[in-house]
Amino acid sequence: MSDLILSLVGTPAGHHVAVALALMAAVLHAIFGALQKGRDDPWLARAAIDASYGIIAAPFALFVEPWPEPRMWVIFAGMVVIHAGYKIAQAMTYDRAPYTVVYPVVRGTGPFFTVIGAGLVFGEHFAPLQWLGLLTLVAGIFGFAAYNLARVPTGQNLWPALGLALLTGGFVALYTTYDAWGIRATADPFTFLAWFFMLDGVFIPAVTFRRWRRLPRARMAPLLGRGVIGAFVAYASFGGIMLATRIDLVGEAAALRETSTLFAALIGWWLLGEKVGRVQLSLMALIALGAVVMESAG
Repeated sequence: MSDLILSLVGTPAGHHVAVALALMAAVLHAIFGALQKGRDDPWLARAAIDASYGIIAAPFALFVEPWPEPRMWVIFAGMVVIHAGYKIAQAMTYDRAPYTVVYPVVRGTGPFFTVIGAGLVFGEHFAPLQWLGLLTLVAGIFGFAAYNLARVPTGQNLWPALGLALLTGGFVALYTTYDAWGIRATADPFTFLAWFFMLDGVFIPAVTFRRWRRLPRARMAPLLGRGVIGAFVAYASFGGIMLATRIDLVGEAAALRETSTLFAALIGWWLLGEKVGRVQLSLMALIALGAVVMESAG
């Protein structure tokens, strides 16, 4: 499988595969965010997911995939620190505001800064029409945030949460660029993925250990079950976007992933029976248009 992935790098077929992986990641990331937010403590939900994917990944990292090159240990250390900061900021954001308000802010901030980071680190450059598509996509995402913010009951101070959402979006850009660099630094991309999930699965479970001890047993089993489901969603979502950045352009893959806001709205309408008015339809169309323009102009 690694040879197949590496053979696609820099090819037209690889570009199409990367686009498909990024769009798959977008759909699954919308599901992943809902799994973490849910009705439970977002810290514990994230801990259940992280512990699950860390435990499942460990045998593959230790016994199946080739071991990382010595230079990778420093890269993995930086990765752990960046993702720890991201998860803390994300959980604090979800603690303070409705998911529908802060999620679009996080996902709208990430692609813009990722494109800038990809330009600095990998020498990638967007054509003018691609920038127009990116800005259109981001405008649609922030439009969802503004629309949902306007529907929040008065008297609720959400500015601290919005500030944290912007910070979390900055971490999204940072880890996307850093992980793309990391997965390109090792000969076998699946070695990076296996060690990523194993190492990334330690921090939040360790931080939330005391909270788990206070959790009623009746709530523990459903939460752990959600964690296992979230683990497999994470493998396909985060693993998919990392492979997309290994095969093709980092900035483009990151921007396409953030159509997750569009898919979250579609899931709410199709599966949950939520009403979709003219404003939401217009914003969905804006996000889709931005993605199409950005992709066709590339």
